[in-house]
Amino acid sequence: MKIVLASNNQGKLAELQALFAPLGVELIRQGDLFQGEAEEPHCTFVENALAKARFAAARTGLPALADDAGICVDAFGGLPGVDTAHYCTQFGYDKSDANNVRALLEQMQGTDNRRAAMVSTLVAVRSPQDPEPLIAVGRVAGEILRTPRGDGGFGFDPVMFLPEFGKTFAELPTEVKNAHSHRGRSSQHMLALLRERWL
Repeated sequence: MKIVLASNNQGKLAELQALFAPLGVELIRQGDLFQGEAEEPHCTFVENALAKARFAAARTGLPALADDAGICVDAFGGLPGVDTAHYCTQFGYDKSDANNVRALLEQMQGTDNRRAAMVSTLVAVRSPQDPEPLIAVGRVAGEILRTPRGDGGFGFDPVMFLPEFGKTFAELPTEVKNAHSHRGRSSQHMLALLRERWL
């Protein structure tokens, strides 16, 4: 089964391809099929993921899978949330993973409450008008370190410390990260939904 991935993020594509391999599902990056990206005007992960999935399905005629994910920091009332990817730009930095980490650490200086959660919301639609989208949410709670550790993963992985492992996401072996990450958890839930409803 071919499903268009409503993302051009290479890190996301690699993670999701590995996670969806057991189903025999082939994920095709939307950028390989058409130009442009969906608007993401909403303040929740699920609304943005649904908008992206419907957009990709409409542009390709294929079932579509979209992920909207981010970091929710307790001290910031759950922000940056849906604005995670562009977080650093509000502080004058160019958009990049490294600058996002730098901006977050700068904004958290002097903050003792380091609790945060990484959240991934996956939405799959069979068509742009699908009245019953599949929705899967994965969440991992941890703490934001004061300095990055590890060189794996992407995004905020080097500063997202997981007490249960005593490591950051960036320090975990890929297979362990994929099994326990927010995206790993939402993917396992989505795999179960796809098996039950679509396959």
